[in-house]
Amino acid sequence: MNVNHQIVAITGGASGLGAGAARVLSQAGAQVVILDRNESLAQETAKILGTTAIACDVANETSVLSAFEKILAELGPVRVLLNAAGVDVIAKTASRKGIHSLDDFQHMLNVNLTGTFSCARLAAKQMIDAEPLDDDGERGVIINVASIAGYESPAGQVAYGASKAGVIGMTLPMARDLAKYGIRVMTIAPGAFETPLTKTVPEELWNEIIKEVPFPKRLGQPDEFGALVRDICCNKMLNGEVIRLDGSLRMFNQ
Repeated sequence: MNVNHQIVAITGGASGLGAGAARVLSQAGAQVVILDRNESLAQETAKILGTTAIACDVANETSVLSAFEKILAELGPVRVLLNAAGVDVIAKTASRKGIHSLDDFQHMLNVNLTGTFSCARLAAKQMIDAEPLDDDGERGVIINVASIAGYESPAGQVAYGASKAGVIGMTLPMARDLAKYGIRVMTIAPGAFETPLTKTVPEELWNEIIKEVPFPKRLGQPDEFGALVRDICCNKMLNGEVIRLDGSLRMFNQ
C-alpha cells in the first residue's frame, strides 16, 4: 500500500516508537491520527507534525470506541493501524520481599494485549467496510507491536513478557481471519530502543543488554522503527509474520 493520503491511526503515537512512526509516515504523505491517553502530549506532537490527535486510552473500551468513531466520522476509514501503545512494570514473580502484584499483572495485559486487540478489531471493521485500494483487493494493514521480551525476557519482566507473547500469538490467526477481506496483519518485535519506556528499566541493565547487541552497539532510534512500519505498508507480501528489529540481540539470563 502506498500510504500517501491514506488514514493511519497510531496508538501511543505521542512519544517513543509511535511518534517515530508518525514522523516517518507523515513524511510519506500519510494522514496520521495520533491516539494517546496523554492528550496534551498528543496534541503537541500532532502540532509539530501537522497531523491530528485524539485522546484514547486503549485499556478503556468506551474510549477506544469513541476514538475510532470520531476518525470514521471526520476523516474516513482507517487504512493502517499501528498499535504502539504499551506499558511496562519491573517485578519478579515472587521473592523474599513479597509477591508480584496481581493488579499490575492484569493492567499489563489490559494495555499491551487486550488494548491491542480492541483497537485491531475496530480498525479491521472499518477496513472491511471500505472499498479495495487496488486490483489485489487490499483494504488495509494492521501492525501490532510486540517485543523480543515476548520470546526471551530478563528477570523481572514476567508480566511484560507474557503480554507481548500474547501479541505475537495473535499475529497469524488474526491475519488468517482478515485475509479474505484484503487486510494484512504484521507484528514488529523491537529490541532495545530509545523511548520513554526505556527509562523505566534500570540504566545498568540497559548497559548490560547493549553489550550483547552484535551490531549496531547502541539503542535503536524511533525513526528506524518507523521506517520498518512504512516498508511493511508498502510490501504486500508481508503478512502473518513477526519481524524482530533488534540488531540481532538475543537476551541471555539477565
